Amino acid sequence: MLPDIYTQTLVDNRRALLAWSIGTAAVGLMYAAFYPQVGSGGIAETVQNYPEAMREAMRLNDMGSAAGYLGSTVFGLLLPLLMMGFGVTFGARAVAGDEESGYLDLLLAHPVSRTRLALQRFAGLVTGAVAIAALVFLGMLAIRSSADLDTIGIGEFAAQCVNLALLGVAFGALAIGLGAAIGKRGQVLGAAVGVGVLTYVAGNLAGVIGADWLKYFSPFHYYIGGEPLRHGMQWADAGALLSITAVMVVVGFFRFNRRDLRS
Repeated sequence: MLPDIYTQTLVDNRRALLAWSIGTAAVGLMYAAFYPQVGSGGIAETVQNYPEAMREAMRLNDMGSAAGYLGSTVFGLLLPLLMMGFGVTFGARAVAGDEESGYLDLLLAHPVSRTRLALQRFAGLVTGAVAIAALVFLGMLAIRSSADLDTIGIGEFAAQCVNLALLGVAFGALAIGLGAAIGKRGQVLGAAVGVGVLTYVAGNLAGVIGADWLKYFSPFHYYIGGEPLRHGMQWADAGALLSITAVMVVVGFFRFNRRDLRS
């Protein structure tokens, strides 16, 4: 009997999900714990001597505050790139990986539609992204006092972690959509990573190169451009990430339902 695809997705990927969750949270907490040394030491002052363009591109203009430090290093660089990596690798494997291995033929031999299969794979991705973001959130709360991060409210941490999950889901949707459309995992990985790198650069360098309009094409802008660590939940930005996700899923699944699968 065919098991529930969503549940089986989580079971099959349990080790990877656990590794991504623990690894991402550990990296974030390790660097967040350095804030007292950065805030009270001379690092913040040293950074002010960097070229203005570099400080703007890397969000280094306020390294002395908790929100500025986390927004530039932890939530501005490390965690979003790790979450993008999770979304891309999980998404590329979800449909294209099954098709290349021949497992997709076995699944579709049962009374399950292509759309239902792809949606349940996507639901597994969403669950993984939420689990990673939730672990990061709980970890930040755990070290909030000891790492002098009290100036950032619980709501602000929650808002940034919600956006972190949405970012992972958006890139996962891109990979799943591409995988559903073309069915080749290697090409999906290459294309999704390329889009991720280009949009990250665009989101950070748009203002520096005098092309501020470019940032609106970057998911990373909607992830952190509204500075949730300072201002809380930015609903318009979250809506933009959800819209990007919806477009990738709809377009990819539309193509999936109409093309011949590889045998």
